[in-house]
Amino acid sequence: MSINTVYVRAGGGFDQVFIGASEARPPQAGEITVRLRASSLNYHDLGVVSGAMPPREQRIPMSDGAGEVIAVGEGVEEFAVGDAVVSTFFPDWLDGEPQQAGFRRVPGDGIDGYAREQVTAPATAFTLAPKGYSHAEAATLTTAGLTAWRALFVNGGLKAGETVLVQGTGGVSIFALQLAKLAGAQVIATSSSAEKLARLQALGADAVINYREDPDWGNTVRKLTGERGVDHVIEVGGPATLAQSITASRVGGHLSVIGVLSGINAELPLAQALSRHVRLHAFVVGSRRQQQDFVRAINATGLRPIIDRHFPLDQIVAAFQYQASGRHFGKIVLDI
Repeated sequence: MSINTVYVRAGGGFDQVFIGASEARPPQAGEITVRLRASSLNYHDLGVVSGAMPPREQRIPMSDGAGEVIAVGEGVEEFAVGDAVVSTFFPDWLDGEPQQAGFRRVPGDGIDGYAREQVTAPATAFTLAPKGYSHAEAATLTTAGLTAWRALFVNGGLKAGETVLVQGTGGVSIFALQLAKLAGAQVIATSSSAEKLARLQALGADAVINYREDPDWGNTVRKLTGERGVDHVIEVGGPATLAQSITASRVGGHLSVIGVLSGINAELPLAQALSRHVRLHAFVVGSRRQQQDFVRAINATGLRPIIDRHFPLDQIVAAFQYQASGRHFGKIVLDI
């Protein structure tokens, strides 16, 4: 059976995206077939499709996928037909420490992703979705949601009463704000938009800073914390923000270095980082076990993602152009 599928040609570029067909296949032992219903956009996906991080060969893009199980292969006991599931970013990283560098086995980059109506894959490439979630909501978890969860709770050991700095209003930062508030933490948020700053406050941000009006916002963060600095920084900006993030951190603070929005090569103010005993932890998303833990936390707390806008699958280029404009607040979802 042929299914509608989005492809991007080798090298990427919006003009290299086209809709074709791929062949569905039944699941083999250890596999499941999923009728995909939604995917969400991430900066990594934008890089692949736009050509900033070009695929070496023709690729089905999108690292996030959510839908329902429609067939189960021999030996699969974790899932049943009808289960709502969501993909994992690293389908081979099930638990423990990461063993591979790069994106060679990441859907939508090194292997084909989820911009299609149906996929057959190892059962371990998915987890159950949170109870009561729509497929669109579940599709926001694979990359952005899990990144925020790992930054704060797996790597950072966030505790109630601590202070978190989040940058901007993309998916990771919004999830981090929501998770930090659920954990009883204080949150300081930055943006260049007065309208977005107001929305951040409505979501629970305890203080907000317009970084365009206040380029020395790292010291402003210190003033807001009685010169102590924050316990955790969700560093998504990259070269343009790293120095300010270190300034904003407390002595021994934890910086989750997860974004390259302003570039991939940064100068590290080493003397400041050393003197402040800053813990910089650079990482990409997380393991299947961490995603399962995250889903359990969602089921326990009722956390719901913030979705800015939906696009149909055949408008994937328009969706990425909207993402590139920076106008969104939270996640952008493709409905399949």
